Amino acid sequence: MARRGNGRRSRRDKPRVLLPALVGCAVALAAAVVEFVQAHPGWAAAVAALLAAGLAGGLVLRVRLIEARRARFLAANARLEQVDRLTGGQFEQLVAERLRADGFRQVTQRGGSGDLGVDIVAVAPGRGRYAIQCKRYTRKVGAPEVRNFLGALANTFAGHTGVLVTSGHLTRQARTEAAAARQPLIVVERDGLADWLLGRAALLPPSRRPW
Repeated sequence: MARRGNGRRSRRDKPRVLLPALVGCAVALAAAVVEFVQAHPGWAAAVAALLAAGLAGGLVLRVRLIEARRARFLAANARLEQVDRLTGGQFEQLVAERLRADGFRQVTQRGGSGDLGVDIVAVAPGRGRYAIQCKRYTRKVGAPEVRNFLGALANTFAGHTGVLVTSGHLTRQARTEAAAARQPLIVVERDGLADWLLGRAALLPPSRRPW
């Protein structure tokens, strides 16, 4: 039993022995790098340039991979039969990708608890800021929901153009509320959504499109 106890202590002591050795190796490596840079400034500059180019290339590749993944998601879910199978969060992502494809910038999803009635914010270059609410509904969007969105546009999101996007339809009273809105408001219902997602229709009129 005594020998077993000594074995345990020796295993516990290993990290204490290894740590100074690792620190020493790191210091020695840093000193060697400094010495090399001082002795061979030309080589050091070339290595630094290669590392910078590699980093930049890696970042470009990452951006392109993200863009390709977004494009695949948009293409795979652009038809209404796919839209109807999405969750609310996936529908918000789909709308965000369509906005990016249309040239909007700074597209940010903010849906969830505490979103203050707006799921996405975006900027159309030269055309201002947009606040988008997404309703992936099988039922109709009612007047109270339109009023709540207009309230957000009048307060927290004052100065934004509102966009209400739904996979369903608005009730007659909801359409009346939207038509009478004092804030700029664009409504995209099911039929218009199908054309917009497939790129057959623009969200903004030609004179106000972001490109």
